[in-house]
Amino acid sequence: MRFISKTSLAMFLFIGVVSVNGASAEMRDYNPVTGMPECAKCHTPDRKFSIDYTLDSTCSGCHGSQYSAKFLDIDGRYRLEAKNEATHSDAVKSVKRAVEDKQAGSARDMALVPAGPFTMGSDGWWPKSQPAHKVDVDAFYIDKYEVTNQKYKAFVDATKMTPPENWTDGKIPAGKAHHPVVFVSWYDADAYCKWAGKRLPTEAEWEKAARGTDGRTFPWGNKFAKEKGNTPQYGHGDTMPVGSFDSGKSPYGVYDMAGNVFEWVEDWFKPYPGNTHPDENYGEKYKVVRGGSWYDCTYYKCGISSPTYNRIFFHNMTRNNNFGFRCAKDK
Repeated sequence: MRFISKTSLAMFLFIGVVSVNGASAEMRDYNPVTGMPECAKCHTPDRKFSIDYTLDSTCSGCHGSQYSAKFLDIDGRYRLEAKNEATHSDAVKSVKRAVEDKQAGSARDMALVPAGPFTMGSDGWWPKSQPAHKVDVDAFYIDKYEVTNQKYKAFVDATKMTPPENWTDGKIPAGKAHHPVVFVSWYDADAYCKWAGKRLPTEAEWEKAARGTDGRTFPWGNKFAKEKGNTPQYGHGDTMPVGSFDSGKSPYGVYDMAGNVFEWVEDWFKPYPGNTHPDENYGEKYKVVRGGSWYDCTYYKCGISSPTYNRIFFHNMTRNNNFGFRCAKDK
């Protein structure tokens, strides 16, 4: 992050920070000679031209799932004023693509899951996950990564929502900007996704995104491998930065669907079609979490929580250190 003055910060494509209002900021929106946005001078091919902005904290002010209003305004005015699109620098074209992604709601940090049937549930697991059955889902987008503390802070700042309880004085825990946000209830997760122009995934959407159409047990295949996710078996004992396990992503390129944090989904905890096992907890009482986390109940010998078809129910006001979420969006 590079400061321009005490009252103004340059708008960068991937080294993003939010400008403050004022005459000095307005003067720095464009180069007075070339007419190009000041962000372009730092977005040359050899200076952070192509990186994953979701994993770089210096980009968070302008880039990611929430772009700053100033960034959108500068880019919008520049694109309208440009005389010759063909002469734009690659950096400015990247700015345009990023804004259009935001406006379309299909940002680069989301994965497209195509329409079609898949096998949901398992006949060889706990009764609440039975029976295995075919479900047909429409195409949808889902976040590649769990929502991070950094992204959630933008929501807290914008809405004045109460920060998670592990944020001292409203600040993200040191070194955890890109860890999944935790201590969020179902209501918190639902509110964030709606604020971001998205929604929580349904239970069926979440499971298809995790296991694909071949009925696999884990996002990476049928054999458990502790090195492919932040599970209790991995032994880290806490959350990790999202996307830490490239070899553990799902068939659609979605990360951390086995481990790191359990993830809230839209659905109430209800029996699957054809399930004959009585459970007093079924109904519109509890919401479902999916995916396992860095901590689970293996200590109590209840089995691992990371299979793609495992489902657990909790009260929708539950907040703890291993519950988080990701968002989805209609195609």
